Amino acid sequence: MRPRPLALAAAIAVLPLTAVSLGVSTAQAAAPHAAPRVTLPNTVNPAVAHAEKKGDIPAQQQISVAVSLKLRDADALEHFLAAVGTPGAPEFGKYLTPEQFTDRFGPTRAAVDQVRAYLTAQGLTVTDVSANRQVVNARGTTAQVSQAFGTHESAYVDRQTQRSFFANDAAASVPSDLAATVQGVSGLDNHPVRRTHLVQPGTPASDTAPGSTTGAVPGTTPDAAAASPSGLSPAQYTGAYNLNRTGADGTGVTVALWEFDGYSKSNLTTYDSQYGLSGPAVSTVSVDGANYDARPGEGQGEVELDSEIVRGAAPKATQLVYEAPNSDQGEIDMANKIVSDNRASVISISWGSCEPDTTPASMTAVDNAFKQAAAQGISVFSASGDDGSRDCTRSTSGSTVKAVDFPASSPHQTGVGGTNLKVSGSNAYSSESAWSTAGGGVSTVFAKPSWQTGTGINGTMRTVPDVSSNADPQSGFAIYTAGGWQVYGGTSAAAPLWSGYAAQFNQKAKAAGQPVLGEASPRLYALANGSGYATTFHDVTTGANQDFPTRTGYDQVTGWGSPVADALTTALLGGGTTTPPTGGCTAAQLIGNGGFETGSAAPWTASSGVVDNSASEAAHSGSWKSWMNGYGSAHTDSMSQTVSVPAGCKSASLTFWLHIDTAETGSTAYDKLTVQANSTTLKTYSNADAATGYTQRTLDLSSFAGQTVTIKFTGTEDSSLQTGFVVDDVALNVS
Repeated sequence: MRPRPLALAAAIAVLPLTAVSLGVSTAQAAAPHAAPRVTLPNTVNPAVAHAEKKGDIPAQQQISVAVSLKLRDADALEHFLAAVGTPGAPEFGKYLTPEQFTDRFGPTRAAVDQVRAYLTAQGLTVTDVSANRQVVNARGTTAQVSQAFGTHESAYVDRQTQRSFFANDAAASVPSDLAATVQGVSGLDNHPVRRTHLVQPGTPASDTAPGSTTGAVPGTTPDAAAASPSGLSPAQYTGAYNLNRTGADGTGVTVALWEFDGYSKSNLTTYDSQYGLSGPAVSTVSVDGANYDARPGEGQGEVELDSEIVRGAAPKATQLVYEAPNSDQGEIDMANKIVSDNRASVISISWGSCEPDTTPASMTAVDNAFKQAAAQGISVFSASGDDGSRDCTRSTSGSTVKAVDFPASSPHQTGVGGTNLKVSGSNAYSSESAWSTAGGGVSTVFAKPSWQTGTGINGTMRTVPDVSSNADPQSGFAIYTAGGWQVYGGTSAAAPLWSGYAAQFNQKAKAAGQPVLGEASPRLYALANGSGYATTFHDVTTGANQDFPTRTGYDQVTGWGSPVADALTTALLGGGTTTPPTGGCTAAQLIGNGGFETGSAAPWTASSGVVDNSASEAAHSGSWKSWMNGYGSAHTDSMSQTVSVPAGCKSASLTFWLHIDTAETGSTAYDKLTVQANSTTLKTYSNADAATGYTQRTLDLSSFAGQTVTIKFTGTEDSSLQTGFVVDDVALNVS
C-alpha cells in the first residue's frame, strides 16, 4: 500500500482593495470592477417595491451586515436529517455535536478566511464570526458596504406603515471568487421588524398598529392589569392536554426562548408563587450585546408569556432567554448562537414576520441554523401567526395577500397554529375549534418536505401549521406581566405550550434510554398518518381562518391538532429502537453508520480523512470504509461512537472487519490499533497481524450491559514504514 500524503492547507486568495474616496459626504462608492461579479439572489427587501424613495443614504453612515455562508454537502445533510429522525434507521437518534456538524457540513475555515479577507480589503471591520462558521459579521460606512456588495443605499418610506427605513435598491453581488461560498447578505436594509404573536381579548390581531412589536391592546398600561388572575391556569391547560399525566416535569431539560425584548424576574416569580410552581431560575443570554431586562420594551408581555407558559407546562425545565436586536442580523446571529451553544434541546419562538415582507436570503440563513438544530437533536416550535391566512395584514404587502409567517414556514421546525379550547370542570378537555385568525396557509419560499404527507396536503410547497393548541384570546391564559394580571392569547401561547411538552418528552426519553424528540415534525406526521392518530391528537374539525376551513385530519388552520400528551409520549417512545436501560432486552444492532456508506463519519467522531472511498484500498463491502494511518510517519488516527447497552441484555457482541496492510517486517509491534470500550482496552492489533484481505473480529461487551459506552478505535504509527488499519462493517449486536 502506498503511503498517503497529509493534506495540504488550501491557499487563500485575498481580493484586491479598490480605493474609496472618503472625502465624499453623500455620494456612495461605485462597485469595483477588478473581477467579474455574481449577483446574490433574494437580497433586496420586498418592501422596496411598495415604498417611496426619498434620496441617498450619507456615505459615512455606519451599516452592520451579516454575510451568510453556504453549508456543504447539502444532499448528504438532507439524507442524514431524514435518517437521524426515523425510528428503526441505523442512524436514528445518533445526533451530532456542533463541532461534528461544522466539520461535516459547515463552511470551511478557508472559506471564512477568504470572506474575512475580502471584507477587510474593502475597508469593512469584521466584528465576529459565528462559532459554527455560518455567519461573518462586519461593519463599515455606507460607501464601504456599497463598494463591497455592488449596491446603492437609499432612504425610503413604507407606504403601508409610514415607517422610514434604508435599503439597497437592487440585489447585492460579490466577486466570482466568493460566489460558491457566500449564501447571502443581510443588514443592507433596516426595514424588518419581528412581531409578537400575542393578542388580548376584544382585540383582533389585525387591529394592532402596523409594525408594532406587541399584539396587546393599544394604550394598555400596567394600571389596566387585574389584581387577581383570570384566564386559564397551568392546572387547566395541563389537565386539558394531559400534560399532567405524563409523569414528567421537564427535569434536566433546557428550553431556549427566542426573544427580541426583555422581562422582569419579579413578574415571573409572582406567576410561580401564584400557582405553586418551582424550578431553576430563568437566565438571560445576550446576543450581539442586546439585554433588555433593565428596561423591557413593548414586547415584555411576549417574553413573560413565553416563560410562564413553559413554566406551567414543564416547571422543572431550565429556561435560557436569548435576547437579540430586532433585525435580520439579530435573528440570524441568535439562531446560530443557540445551535452553537447547544445548551438547549428545545427552542420556543413566538416572534415572526410574513414571508412576502422578509428577505429570502435572511430566511435561508436562519433555516440553515435550523438544519443544524435538527442534526443536533434540538426541537424548534414556532408560532404560526395571528392574522390567519393573510399574515401581511399589518405590514407592507397588506391584507389582500395570502401569506404565511416565518419562521413557522421553515421546513426544519414545527409550526404551531391556534385553537379555542373549552375546559369542562376544573381541568378536563371538553372541545376545541379553530381560532378564526390562526396563521396558516402555503409557503411561497420553501418546498414541501418529504415528511409532509397526509390527506389534504397537496401541491409542491410547504404548508403551515403542523400542530396547534389553545391560542384564542377569548379562551386565553392568565399571565402576570408588567406588574399585573392579564389574559393573553395568540399563537405566542401555543408555541411555548408545545415547547413545554417537548421538554417533558425529552425527560421521559432520557429515562427510557431513548433519543430526544429532535426535529419533531417528521415523527409527528408519521404518527398522525398511522392508526394511532385518534388517540394521540385532538383532531380539530370546526372553524376556519380567512381562506382555509378545518377538516378531518390535517388542515391549514390547526395542522394535525392539539396534543393528548400522555398517549403521544407513549406512542413516540414506542417508536424507538433502543431498549430502556432498566427493562428487558430486545435484540438490536446499536452502531450507526457501521459501513460508512453515508460518505462521512457521523455519528462517529473521527480524525480528518479517515472515512474514505479511494480505490487504493478496497472496502469490505460497498464503497466506503475507515482507513486509519498508512502514512509512514509518526501519526495518530481515531474514530469513536457512544451507544447505550440495555441492562437486560445478556449478550453484547462488537464485530468488525479489519484489514491490516504494512511495510514493516518481522513480529515486532511497531504500529498499533487499539480498540477500547470507555477506558477498558478490549484488544490491540499491530503490524504483526497484517494479512491479505479482511478478517472479521469479534469482541465481547456483555459486561457493559446497562451502561453508556464509547467504542473507540485508535491507530498509532511510528516514524518510519507505514501500516494502515482499515475497518469496515462495524456492528454491536445485543440480545
